[in-house]
Amino acid sequence: MPIAPKPTRPIRLYTTPLSGHGHRVWLFLEMLQIPYETALVDMAAGENRKPEFLAISPFGQVPVIADGEVVLFDSNAILVYLAKRYGDTTWLPDDPLGAAAVQRWLSLAAGQIAHGPCSARLVTVFGAPLDHQTAKAIAVKLFDVIEPEFAAKAFAIGDQPTIADVAAYAYIAHAPEGGVSLEPYPNLRAWLRRVEALPHFVPMPATKAGLLAE
Repeated sequence: MPIAPKPTRPIRLYTTPLSGHGHRVWLFLEMLQIPYETALVDMAAGENRKPEFLAISPFGQVPVIADGEVVLFDSNAILVYLAKRYGDTTWLPDDPLGAAAVQRWLSLAAGQIAHGPCSARLVTVFGAPLDHQTAKAIAVKLFDVIEPEFAAKAFAIGDQPTIADVAAYAYIAHAPEGGVSLEPYPNLRAWLRRVEALPHFVPMPATKAGLLAE
């Protein structure tokens, strides 16, 4: 249960519907049942490059949250803040080993997940000028490594979901949109289904590429 009162006014979430980074925060806000309101940023129209947005997100990226006087960018940093401010220790353990296990997955989210399935999807869905073959190869290597882990555990660090699962979910679930099949990874697909079965889960919208890949 929450370790702090819910915010007195809704948290404002700046995001876009097809952002996996934004989905992490959206999903966690729903799971914590925290009141929030969404401010959609039209990145195609360049809203993320306007001075008023750069003032709260210097790299011009989503998501950003405004929680009263607290303004944060970077999806993983936001997850940590929300877990510590409004969650309990099941979402972000206090013990050294549990905290380290979560941090490993946050590092994967910012590393191999971002450079693998996320980047592959950026190419196919948004036409990003990235090396698609390299991104797919990183994704396959990542999945090859983490697939065996889920043979012995339900969630990223053990029997209970944490922000590690929230951070990893979207871009792995939507890997087929980037041309990376999940068919060879039954344990990974079973983990995705367990995340999707959690209370208050909300999916990230599929793109046309994703629908064609199904």
